[in-house]
Amino acid sequence: MTWIVLIASGMLEAVWATALGASKGFRRPVPTIVFVVAMTASMVGLAYAMSEIPTGTAYAVWVGIGATLTVLWAMITGTEKAGLVRLLLIGALVGAVVGLKVVS
Repeated sequence: MTWIVLIASGMLEAVWATALGASKGFRRPVPTIVFVVAMTASMVGLAYAMSEIPTGTAYAVWVGIGATLTVLWAMITGTEKAGLVRLLLIGALVGAVVGLKVVS
């Protein structure tokens, strides 16, 4: 259950990071509210996961999931360019996250 919460929290990190960018410096109310709610839920989930998963592993997995999903979403929506090297690096990041789960 702890790993499921950690993965969900990492996914919420991508939500709040994207909402933060869309808030335009907290000048747009809806993305700002999404940012606050998603960030709070993400941090609560991370804290819960750290009760059973070592801090370094939990944090690395949380950041890796969030970063991967954030950049993939940016590529899908066209705000960042997709390219072979970028996709290979994202694949390496995903591999590192999976590796941390395997060795934990």
